[in-house]
Amino acid sequence: MRQTVFDGRLARHYDELKWLYCELYHNEGAFQYFLNMLRRCWDERKVSLRNQDKRREEDPNWYRRRDMLGMMLYVDAFAGSLKGVEKKLPYLQECGVNYLHLMPLLESPKGRSDGGYAVSDFRTVQPRLGTMEDLEELADACRKKKISVCLDFVMNHTSEDHEWARKARAGEREYQARYFFYNSWDIPREFEKTVPQVFPTTAPGSFTQLEDGQIVMTSFYPYQWDLNYANPTVFNDMTENLLFLANRGVDVIRLDAIPYIWKELGTSCRNLPQVHTLARMLRMVCEVVCPSVLLLGEVVMEPAKVAPYFGTPEKPECHMLYNVTTMATTWHTLATGDVSLLKRQMEILCSLPKDFLFLNYLRCHDDIGWGLDYPWLRERFGSDEVAHKRYLNNWFTGNFPGSNARGELYNDDPRLGDARLCGTTASLCGVETADIEGNSFKLERAVACDLMLHAWMLSQSGIPVVYSGDEIGQLNDYTYHDDPDKQADSRYIHRGAFLWGLAEHRNDPAAYQGKLFQGLRRLEILRAGEPCFDAGADVRAEESSDRRVLALSRRVGDRELICLFNFSGDFVRAGADREGRYTELMYDTKYDDIHSIELWPNSFAWLLKDE
Repeated sequence: MRQTVFDGRLARHYDELKWLYCELYHNEGAFQYFLNMLRRCWDERKVSLRNQDKRREEDPNWYRRRDMLGMMLYVDAFAGSLKGVEKKLPYLQECGVNYLHLMPLLESPKGRSDGGYAVSDFRTVQPRLGTMEDLEELADACRKKKISVCLDFVMNHTSEDHEWARKARAGEREYQARYFFYNSWDIPREFEKTVPQVFPTTAPGSFTQLEDGQIVMTSFYPYQWDLNYANPTVFNDMTENLLFLANRGVDVIRLDAIPYIWKELGTSCRNLPQVHTLARMLRMVCEVVCPSVLLLGEVVMEPAKVAPYFGTPEKPECHMLYNVTTMATTWHTLATGDVSLLKRQMEILCSLPKDFLFLNYLRCHDDIGWGLDYPWLRERFGSDEVAHKRYLNNWFTGNFPGSNARGELYNDDPRLGDARLCGTTASLCGVETADIEGNSFKLERAVACDLMLHAWMLSQSGIPVVYSGDEIGQLNDYTYHDDPDKQADSRYIHRGAFLWGLAEHRNDPAAYQGKLFQGLRRLEILRAGEPCFDAGADVRAEESSDRRVLALSRRVGDRELICLFNFSGDFVRAGADREGRYTELMYDTKYDDIHSIELWPNSFAWLLKDE
C-alpha cells in the first residue's frame, strides 16, 4: 500500500506520541482510537489547506518574519458579524495586518459566557455572529490576502450548558467522568487546601455545589466546569475539536489557560508535568495533521514559568507565547517614570534563546493585572506591594495629581488592595482627558505618549499585536454602564464598538486619529524594512545615563539600531555609549554623537548607525 503524506508525518512522531500517550493513560484502545481520529481529520483537510501545509513546512520560519503584524478584535464590535469582517478586510490590509486574532466567537450562553470563554458547542458559531460556514469563508478570504487567522480554543473547561455537562448533570456517569464530580465536600476541601483561587472576590473557591447537591470543579466561574484530562476520552475529543477548527482554516490556535488543564490532589493544579505532556502531544498532532497551524500558549505568569511552555528544540511545545509581564511592567514604567524594572525585565528576556517567540502587546481584551516583581521593587526602592498597586491604580484612574489618564478598576478588593485596571491605550495615555478639555497642548503630549508606547512594543523581538481601535486612538466606552449584561464587568470599557466615523479621520494630519494612524503605520513600515528587527537579532538592554529613559540595542552583523524611550513627562538628555554617526529613522534626523541627545516628554528615537 502506498504511503500517504500523513503516514510519513505520523511515522516521524509515532514512537514518542505512543510513549507519551500510553505513559499518561495506560490505554492502548484509546490510543488506537486517537490515531484513527487523526487520520480521519487529515482525510477531511481540504486541498487548499494541504497546499498551505506543504508551503509552510518548506518555510518553517514563515511566522518569524519582521513584517508580521497582528491585530486582535471582537467580531461584533468591529463589524457586526463574520461576513462584516470579511467586507472590512481592505481596512485591515491598510493597517498592515497579516495576523488576525478573532476574539471568542463559539457558541456560549448569554450572560454566562465570561466574554465567550464558556463554550457550549466547539463546532458552532454564536448565531448573532454568523455560522461555521461564514468562519470558513472568512478564513479562505484571509488566506488569499496572506492574513493568518487566530482563534481561541478554551481547553480547561466547558460551559455548564455544553452537551457533556448537561448529560453529567442528568447523572450519566460516562459524562460525569469528563469533569470532576463529587457527592460530598470531602475531596473538594482537600483540593482547596493547596489550590489558589483565580477570582477570590467575584468567584471565590474552586468548586460549585449544584441544585441536587452534587459538587463540580469550577476553577474560574461557577458556569465553567473544569474538564478532567486524566480521562483519555476528554483529550481525544478535545483534540478532535481543535482539529475541526484547524480544518475550517484557522492558522493559529490560542490554547486558553493551558497551565490549569491537569488537576492533582495535593498540588496547586498549575503547571504540572502532565500539562507539558499534553502540550507536546498537541504539537505533534499539528505537525502530523496540519503542520501549517501554530499553537499559541496563554500563560499569564512570569518568564521563569512561561519559558517551559516552549518545550525544548528537540521536543517543542507551543510555537508562541504571550509576553504578559512586559505588558504590565510597561504601564508601571509609564506611571513611575522610572525604567529600572523594565530594564531588568528586558535583561531577563534578552537572555532567553532567540528561538523563543513572544507576542507583544500594550493592551488586550483583558484587564491589566499588576503582576510585577515586588521582591525586587522592595529591595531596590523599598516599595510596599499594596501601596504600589494603589498608586498605579490611582494614577491610571486619574486620581493622582498630575495624571491625565482615565481608566476604571476591575475586581477591586479594598481589603487586599489588589484591583486590576481597565481602559483603552489612548485613554490611559491621556488622549481622552485632553479631548474633553479641548487642550491642544495636552493632546500633543498624549499622542506622543501613545506613539512612544507603540514604538516600544514594535522594538521588541516577536510579533507585535495591536488592539483594534488603538490605531485610531479609540477612547473608553462608558455605555457598558447602561447594559445589564455588561455593567458588572468594567473590562467592557475597552471592548466598545469600533467607531468607523473616527476611522475616516485616519488620513487627516490635523486630527489625532490621523496622527496616531499615520505615525503607527510609519513605525510598522520602518520595522518591516529594517534588518535589525529580525527575530534572530542580538538584543540587549543598555545604560542610557538616565533612569527615565530605556535604551535598547538591536544588532545584526555590523548593522546596529539603538532605541531610546523616554517614559517620563520631562525633557531629558540621554543616550548610549557609542561612537560614530547615527540617523533617527522616524524623523530622519542626523546625529554625530548619541551619548547625550535631547528627548521630548514621552518620546522615542530609533537611531540607526550610518554605514
